[in-house]
Amino acid sequence: MDAMDYEGTQSYGHGRPGAGPPTRPSVPPRPGSPVPRPAAPPPMPVKAPPASALEIWLRTARTADAPGIYGFGHTPRPKPDPRRLPSRRLLGGALLSMLVGMLVWSIFRDGYFDFWIWPAIWVTPDHWRSGAGGDTNAFNVVTRIWAWLCTLALAWVCARVGNWGQVWRRFVTPALRRLVDEPDEAGAPAAAAGLPDPVEWPELRAAQRHALADRLAAEVRTGRMNDVDYIRIRRAWHDAVADPGRLDAFTDGVLREGGAACGHPSGTRDLPHRAAPHDLLARQVRIGRGVEDDRNPYQHRGSGIALDPTLLGTGLVVVGPSGSGKTRQVVRPVAESLCLQALAGQAAVVVVGVAGADLGPADAYDVVISLTDPASRYDLDLYGTDDPDAAAATLAEALVDEHGGGSADVRRAATALGQILGPFAAARGRFPAVSELRELLDGTPHAFAALREALDAAGAPGMVRELNARERQTGQRGDIGPLLADRVALFDRPAFAGFFDVTGRTRPFSMRALEHPVRVRVDLPRHGHAEAARVLVRLVLAQFTAAAVARRDRSLFACLVLDDASHAVTPESVRGFARLRSANAGVVMALRTLDDVPEDLRTALLGAMGCRMAMSGVTTWDGRRFAEAWGTTWVETRDVTRTPDQSGGLPRRLSRGVRKLFTGEAVTTESVTVREVERERWSASDLAHAVPTGHAVLSLTATAGEHAPPVLLDLRG
Repeated sequence: MDAMDYEGTQSYGHGRPGAGPPTRPSVPPRPGSPVPRPAAPPPMPVKAPPASALEIWLRTARTADAPGIYGFGHTPRPKPDPRRLPSRRLLGGALLSMLVGMLVWSIFRDGYFDFWIWPAIWVTPDHWRSGAGGDTNAFNVVTRIWAWLCTLALAWVCARVGNWGQVWRRFVTPALRRLVDEPDEAGAPAAAAGLPDPVEWPELRAAQRHALADRLAAEVRTGRMNDVDYIRIRRAWHDAVADPGRLDAFTDGVLREGGAACGHPSGTRDLPHRAAPHDLLARQVRIGRGVEDDRNPYQHRGSGIALDPTLLGTGLVVVGPSGSGKTRQVVRPVAESLCLQALAGQAAVVVVGVAGADLGPADAYDVVISLTDPASRYDLDLYGTDDPDAAAATLAEALVDEHGGGSADVRRAATALGQILGPFAAARGRFPAVSELRELLDGTPHAFAALREALDAAGAPGMVRELNARERQTGQRGDIGPLLADRVALFDRPAFAGFFDVTGRTRPFSMRALEHPVRVRVDLPRHGHAEAARVLVRLVLAQFTAAAVARRDRSLFACLVLDDASHAVTPESVRGFARLRSANAGVVMALRTLDDVPEDLRTALLGAMGCRMAMSGVTTWDGRRFAEAWGTTWVETRDVTRTPDQSGGLPRRLSRGVRKLFTGEAVTTESVTVREVERERWSASDLAHAVPTGHAVLSLTATAGEHAPPVLLDLRG
């Protein structure tokens, strides 16, 4: 029997469980007939795959309620309500009112007073309360109704007195909202109601490009796309919409390569290592956290502080001594953010620093110019343009010392250089090399003779007159040529051999490349060439300012980052900073002290820069300049006046005397005076002594005109 049962359960077409062994068919199946199979089980529900990091990043809300707020996942602080009670006072008052209400309710309920009875007696007939033939049930109902009305009135009074509604809104409602607003099963935050899901590429679907949107959405969900790819492809789509001739190439690239489409010319899709949090969707880099300090603006307290092109477009100057964290905590994150934006096709960046500075790995840049290093693959264009007059102006600004005679000397130097560069370019078809330029500035006779012969052969009589004018000034008193020759001689050294080539043997970088999303790093010589490094910084700054303003296509944000801008500020550069804002460009400058800037330019520099940062450890002299730039504000002060207490009669005076005998302190009375006074936002002493290590004070101004007062931020937060 057991064998038959076992055999029956293994046969096809068995019945439901527990119904015993199924009966076999009496007629065997015909040969070739299909054997009956059991019904397929219902499919198991498929659980959604976990959301990719890019999905979560795209669906995270971004809110920036003030300039400099890191908007990624930021929750704006509610505006302060002057009628808002402190939490302890609010909860204590609510608890006290509830206890008093319960006490009063229990007293009346237990019958200590006939409060429940007398109003019911007044409004009901007498025969309802009589023992014979009275309607006692109706009287009891009226009594209960009156008791409930009184209880509700008591609860309403206690709720108003104890602010129960405010307790509910402040503590209960947020807790319930946190329970309801749970992440979805995929692990990604729920999309905002009414807003399109960025994962689904709504721009492409609105243009009826559903195949492209499906392909890119699959790339996002499977993790084959990163944030740089997303921003780069979205920008490429906007460019294709603006120029319909690019639509076919965009479509073919996306369908063929997916997330790798429309790549950067370098083929790089991300940086090897990120040292700071970035939000490329808002083009922000987080550099710190606002401190919970009364001097900070309310919105910035406890919020992340970030920089973006709208702030860098007004210029950023960072002042702090060595070791205060300028490079590691400010300059490198900014350079890293701009490099990521360049990979996404949004920016062009040039970073200048001493060789070995912590500005990111060499792989993070497309062009690395290591001056004085023979192994450097790239060279620096000494002139930066093909226009002799423009080249003379930028070179003169770099060669004239910032502590010299000012704009007059720069104009004289530009004139002298123009009288050489113009004829030389007309005769040779190129600008002079360093050694040739030095000889001509020195007034060497054979150099002038050789150039004059070349001009005669080229048939340029007008340039001959320019050369003759320069030759007549050579040797005269006050000629600026020898000074310029001495500065050019800084580059006519064996360490710079092979650099600043004009013959085409090397690959020189020119600032004309700022119209492309290029990432450039210039490494200055570390030791032995300090003066040459200063001239190079001024040269790069002058060339950048001229090239950024002269760009035809200003859609890319161009930025110059100077890790050490000591002795680089000139009157011409300060005037050029104001022109960069309208050219979608900006400059980031780091200084050890404002003493490295000429005294007559320190105030002008802080006025030209929209964003100013004072690191911990600045001197009181530097702090005074920042305090003047940040101005004053109205603050509330409390003046306490203490006077000896002479009130009362003999008993009170005797008690005060005994107290003074034992404590040694006279009894006083206090009077408090509250008033509004105008004070500096941050005084020079506070900046020098009250800013903790690893902190800084930063003021911000956006290109649209929005500004934020000085914020004390923790650069390590």
